[in-house]
Amino acid sequence: MTDTDKPATTSAAPDAAAAPEAKPAIAEADVTKYKTAADIVHNVTKKLIELAVEGAQVIDLCIEGDKLIEQGTSAVYNKSVKGVKVPKGVAFPTSISVNNAVAHFSPIASDPQAIQVLAKNDVVKIQLGAHIDGFASISAETIVVGADASNPVTGRRADVIKAAYTAAEAAMRTVKVGNKNWSVTEIVGRSAAQWDCKPVEGMLSCQQTQNVIDGKKRIILNPSEAQKRDFEAATFAEGEVWGIDILVSTGEDGKARSEDTRTSIYQRDSTVTYQLKMKNSRAIFSEVQKKAGSFPFNIRVLEDEKRSRMGLQEAVQHSLVKPYEVLYTPGNTFVAGFHFTIALLSGGPSLISHPPVWYKPELLKTEKEVGDEELKTLLTRALRENKKSKKKAAKKAEGETQAE
Repeated sequence: MTDTDKPATTSAAPDAAAAPEAKPAIAEADVTKYKTAADIVHNVTKKLIELAVEGAQVIDLCIEGDKLIEQGTSAVYNKSVKGVKVPKGVAFPTSISVNNAVAHFSPIASDPQAIQVLAKNDVVKIQLGAHIDGFASISAETIVVGADASNPVTGRRADVIKAAYTAAEAAMRTVKVGNKNWSVTEIVGRSAAQWDCKPVEGMLSCQQTQNVIDGKKRIILNPSEAQKRDFEAATFAEGEVWGIDILVSTGEDGKARSEDTRTSIYQRDSTVTYQLKMKNSRAIFSEVQKKAGSFPFNIRVLEDEKRSRMGLQEAVQHSLVKPYEVLYTPGNTFVAGFHFTIALLSGGPSLISHPPVWYKPELLKTEKEVGDEELKTLLTRALRENKKSKKKAAKKAEGETQAE
């Protein structure tokens, strides 16, 4: 998500944990729903990586991904609760963004770019999400077409993937109760710098709640001076769930811009109300509410693409629906991304989404490594500290102090 993707009325966005003292509890049953969605996303990602070979069409991968998410979610939680079926399905449409495309590329058949075909050595970002009862797990990772242990990735492709993966690992260990959102911004920037890379400017990560993947509490990457001034500080609190989106570019400044790619992914903004004037706009908006609810959707799920595009124009104009634009860094650059979902539970941070499927150190050969000693130490820490070990270490230190 970019900084421009924020709802027009962000001040009205639901935020159960805006106050530092607020500690929304996560019911065990809800954590199970998050993790069930994560299992489905993991299985679909594995299948898409198998299919992402030289000659594969991007549109086919996107359609297959969404179909597999629907199949996976339809196989679970089928018992009605008090006569009501549990809602489930796509939480984020499958996107396949190649090389310098930052994210959100999920073409439809009528698009001129729908015939994009994967080529050997393409840097491919695969992103998708599923939800069970509104509890969403979204995941993304980066692969290189045709690479394997005998033919590893080298050069700037290897640099940017290493940078993004390291930044994701560092961010994961920084999203802790009591830490600030700016600490994640800072550590991601430092991580990317180890490989002479930059986080993509203005990319956002958001707190999640039931039926909300873009809550008011947010993290921004590589902010401009204006964004630094305007962006709200936030403190991570127990009971929160976050979707952390790490996007890193080989470009010098991380800036990205829109080109001529047509937007295909949109999302209803439930914080905005407006009475649409056009009959077609009202019909399309009603279809969006019925089929996607508050989650992002690809325009291909709507009945009539031409009518839908026309109907969405008024809804977008009045911020009832927001577009997920496809942005690009300069043509001679590469972008790598990883997205993970994490819960801040009473026992410590818990990774909801699965680790990357494709990433292995032996697949990447780069001359650069982490030189930042503080970052090195952070990366060696377990995501969740063992409280017993911590207590033992404290007692040992206390005993040594007394002996002195």
